[in-house]
Amino acid sequence: MAAPKKVCIIGSGNWGSAIAKIVGSNTATNPKFDKTVNMWVFEEMVNGRKLTEIINTDHENVKYLPGHKLPPNVLAVPELLDAVKGTDILVFVIPHQFVGRVCDTIKGHIKSDAVGMSLIKGVDEGPEGLKLISDVIREKLGIVMTVLMGANLANEVAEEKFCETTIGCKSAEHGPMLKEMMQTKNFRVTVVAEADVVEICGALKNVVAVGAGFCDGLGFGDNTKAAVIRLGLMEMIAFARVFCTAGPVSPTTFLESCGVADLITTCYGGRNRKIAEAFAKTGKTIEELEKEMLNGQKLQGPATAAEVHHILQRKNMVDKFPLFSAVYQICFKGLPVKEFVTCLQNHPEHM
Repeated sequence: MAAPKKVCIIGSGNWGSAIAKIVGSNTATNPKFDKTVNMWVFEEMVNGRKLTEIINTDHENVKYLPGHKLPPNVLAVPELLDAVKGTDILVFVIPHQFVGRVCDTIKGHIKSDAVGMSLIKGVDEGPEGLKLISDVIREKLGIVMTVLMGANLANEVAEEKFCETTIGCKSAEHGPMLKEMMQTKNFRVTVVAEADVVEICGALKNVVAVGAGFCDGLGFGDNTKAAVIRLGLMEMIAFARVFCTAGPVSPTTFLESCGVADLITTCYGGRNRKIAEAFAKTGKTIEELEKEMLNGQKLQGPATAAEVHHILQRKNMVDKFPLFSAVYQICFKGLPVKEFVTCLQNHPEHM
């Protein structure tokens, strides 16, 4: 029998801790996996105690996922290189701003046949334009990469409320193993081959959610928000068709949890919507609201809007994506938030 696979979760925020709860429970009872799951925790002091010490003695991430017990086989490790040592499966759950630094640190210290799974919702800007986070990790570390994206608000997953998710995995050999590591009776996994489309959905839906939050802040109601979701989905599909050149982009992937479901949940729940609503109501900057409202977590939507905008500019395609463009202009260029509805009225879909 093959040696049990050792899993490391890189990141321990809200979503990382919720995932640790699932992976810890599954690996504890499945002989295919090593019983101990390392979780890299950026060390910080909480009420005079080290966060790693709190997690390892009280089995709770009191800062980022309070009120939820983590399985005792999840071990918080403050040193990144110690956490990844000897690992077969690396689960990346960190803000996309930190990916480069983390990869540079662990490069050369991980198994060459390790499998990576990115749960990171964002895109990077490469010299050629769009770069998926999984591609950044793959190029830096030289390992096989997969992704997991879905309608998965972290607190609801931690509360074990029923939901679905999508694993994008090009290799038929890794899909079943990753599904076993992740699936529970309340966290249902579908594996699809179009990994790049799955990942693009995960990044772009945050931009649409910022638009949905603007609508909420301006008091436009559910009909307008439904229009934002539909027009946003159309722009997501169009963007994927332009940038996923490796193969066909089938509409069915957008009907998976990573597509329309994640878009809906993020536009009604989620931190991007919440901050965008406050932005429209208060006139404070995105940075100020992030500090005030997110308890140290990072916002992905505005940063992704900026990266998407630069990529579209290079291709002279900004006009074809008025919703994405309006989110960027409002967040970074001082366009009044009330102008957002004009972009909906004059959307090419209505011309």
